[in-house]
Amino acid sequence: MTTEVLAALQVRPGGVYADGTVGGGGHSEAVLKASAPNGKLYGCDRDREALAAARQRLAEFAGRFEFRQDSFANLDQWIEAGSCDGVLLDLGVSSPQLDWPERGFSFQSDGPLDMRMNQDQELTAAMLINEMAPEDLAGVFWEYGGEQNSRRIARAIAQARPLERTRQLAELIERVSPRAGKKAHPATKSFQALRIAVNDEIGNLRKGLEAAVKILRPGGRLAAISFNGLEDRVLKKFGSRLSRDYEASEPDVPELRRPRPAVLRWVQRKAIMPGASELAENPRARSAQCRVMEKL
Repeated sequence: MTTEVLAALQVRPGGVYADGTVGGGGHSEAVLKASAPNGKLYGCDRDREALAAARQRLAEFAGRFEFRQDSFANLDQWIEAGSCDGVLLDLGVSSPQLDWPERGFSFQSDGPLDMRMNQDQELTAAMLINEMAPEDLAGVFWEYGGEQNSRRIARAIAQARPLERTRQLAELIERVSPRAGKKAHPATKSFQALRIAVNDEIGNLRKGLEAAVKILRPGGRLAAISFNGLEDRVLKKFGSRLSRDYEASEPDVPELRRPRPAVLRWVQRKAIMPGASELAENPRARSAQCRVMEKL
């Protein structure tokens, strides 16, 4: 969604931007080109291999970008408050991570049950699969994947342990929860849930949104691209809370509201969807949607 992102962030020459998920560097490259000749880009990614590839790809822009291996949850720890004209968060897993079997993100080919975005962290998918209590594992599948057969799958995993390979797990799930004519593989939701849990993606997203607001200047924009309903609900809840002119308890009791100025405004209420040309070029973008907020 490069064209849509540039328009949403209103990238201009000389602007200062942050890319919280550099990945292969595609969006970073577009921002650096659109902000030439003197725009600056801060970027981070948890994946050291992705950062190395991005630095090589962006060598022609040397001196105009600063990258760190880190989560976007920590953007405010190294970027000056109120300094950025735009922040981009492109959520989920990158295509190279899915395509490399040894990273263990996909069941399309066999690999270790890894799923770590940051290869330096200790926790892996295999550790969750083989060490979590069945009821806790079922909770992961339900909360992060919406898997209706979560308990049945978790019990089957507990009986089949140890499991170390992606294909082992996918085949087990398919036996427990047959495809029965459905287009999606039965393991899709469980693999998504494991990935989200291993990388604490929802916790990092909540922290990253707060960090993004801190480093934005007034009038700066935050664009976040989500790929599943769980991420999108977090984005909508965050935008709804900070676009109100009051703080509220949970649940919201009108008598307990505390007045305060609104922090953000929605640039548009509906999410921006990928165009037909992008979908033809990149079918994985079919579930992408971009929400855009502006700091007041």
